[in-house]
Amino acid sequence: MKGKTLSPAGVARRARAALGARADPVRARGAERYFKETVKCYGVAAPEIHALAAGIYGLIKTDWTVDDAIGLCDILYADAELEAKAVGSLILKRFNRSYTPALFAKVKGWLASDRLASWAAVDGLCPDVMGAFLLRYPAYVDRIKAWAFHRNRWVKRASLVSFIKLARREEFLPAICEISASIFPVDDDLIHKANGWLLREAGKADPGRLERFLLARGPAIPRTTLRYAIERFPGAKRKALLLKTKPK
Repeated sequence: MKGKTLSPAGVARRARAALGARADPVRARGAERYFKETVKCYGVAAPEIHALAAGIYGLIKTDWTVDDAIGLCDILYADAELEAKAVGSLILKRFNRSYTPALFAKVKGWLASDRLASWAAVDGLCPDVMGAFLLRYPAYVDRIKAWAFHRNRWVKRASLVSFIKLARREEFLPAICEISASIFPVDDDLIHKANGWLLREAGKADPGRLERFLLARGPAIPRTTLRYAIERFPGAKRKALLLKTKPK
């Protein structure tokens, strides 16, 4: 970090101070009650978090490498508050043209060690960061399939939501279908919801393919996943799919 105007540690201190100055305890308690898992919040609204991250990025964009951004995430992901984690993810997202293969193991490590132990933290990182990574390094699609079988629920969720912004691209649909089906047996509502979300996004590009996939898998599909997946279908088709895939 020698010669840099702001180090990752310095930026982390700046971000924490800014979030603390904007903290709203009432909003924080309301946000924390929204989650089934235990989380902590400053109570800062999403537009303010995005503005803070954009402002910080403006200060460091000509001076930092992607390794500095990863270093910042290493620091902020250790914080309990969701907003601190969000700032790290939003800044890392902006270095997507510089991602290297080493990021794959780093992200898995953050997830597996519960540094991002909420659906909001996982979803704040993976659709943008891992989506851009997989677009840049498509050979890693085969490797991320194994995440669906990981014992950690956040790694499992990441195996799905990392494809959210890739779901309309034909080349990713076979992997999406494979991962989705492999995770049906998992008994975890947060996984079922993420799976349905991903299938719904894939269906926007090819609704016929989604319908055929759902009919072929039938009763094996968790009902929560199915309901999320068919949200964009007309009412009559939704009812028909619910009936045709109903467990005997």
